Amino acid sequence: MTIGIRDARPDDVATILRFIRDLASFEREPDAVEATEAMLADALFGDRPAAEAVIAEIDRRPVGFALFFHNFSTWTGRRGLYLEDLYVTPEARAAGVGKALLRHVAGIARDRDCPRFEWWVLDWNERAIAFYRAMGAEPMDEWTVQRVSGAALVRLAGR
Repeated sequence: MTIGIRDARPDDVATILRFIRDLASFEREPDAVEATEAMLADALFGDRPAAEAVIAEIDRRPVGFALFFHNFSTWTGRRGLYLEDLYVTPEARAAGVGKALLRHVAGIARDRDCPRFEWWVLDWNERAIAFYRAMGAEPMDEWTVQRVSGAALVRLAGR
């Protein structure tokens, strides 16, 4: 068994969307995915890409992905890297695929001189939390996530 990590290509979009839907189901939000193949293709490979992705393969068969993008810290004065999604298919879990993906994206962060590599994890996903801690991640318990969307966003914007 050989694990490989490669940059995503336009012909991976359908696979990435399938992985996103599988992840949403696992995260108890199966109907929350609004993304389409066209939206992902534009976000990853359009004129102004908003994100990047890498694909994990075992023996050249896709078994996972990581999707990430740059953010910016006013405190460090530099851009960081934010991991939006990391997903490994159930049959490939515990084979080192998640570790390979996380290390690969961490390497991208280091190569780009990013002082931070960050992500969110659901508080009930104890397996993921343990995995990330084992990889050296530290929880930021003093912070909470805030979000405005839908009608609340329209009201806040005053439009």
